[in-house]
Amino acid sequence: MKIMDILVKEAVILDLGVRSKRDVLSEMANALAKVEPQIEAEKLIEVLLEREALQSTGIGEGVAIPHGKMVGLDRLVASFARSPQGIDFDSIDGQPTQHFFLLVVPEHSGGQYLKALARISRFFRDPAFREKLGAVETLHDVIDAIDEEDAKL
Repeated sequence: MKIMDILVKEAVILDLGVRSKRDVLSEMANALAKVEPQIEAEKLIEVLLEREALQSTGIGEGVAIPHGKMVGLDRLVASFARSPQGIDFDSIDGQPTQHFFLLVVPEHSGGQYLKALARISRFFRDPAFREKLGAVETLHDVIDAIDEEDAKL
């Protein structure tokens, strides 16, 4: 599975204008719902907040991978957002989070879901990739960086 196959480019946010975890999830859910008719923003926010209540998806090193399963969705979809200043996302290392990769999957997606999560987390283990995503200035550059990383794995 390639991340580029599930990334909704029109929902990418280069500069989150928010300061809280809930607002990050809301802004990302709303951006995705605008271009994905199967997704209702309020329902997605609820799903993401339920998942965050179990344990933060802030995996450390400035990265969070909020995710959840939605009834009625027929394929995996993802989006990316960043906050250059960083946001307190209750990350496991206690540091601010700059990179957010949202993954939304159909209710019964099992193996695909886990493969997508594993692939996204593998991307972000590379400090050079995180640095590159933080430095690029345009949507085109973000897409190119993700596409380039996708080709490596």
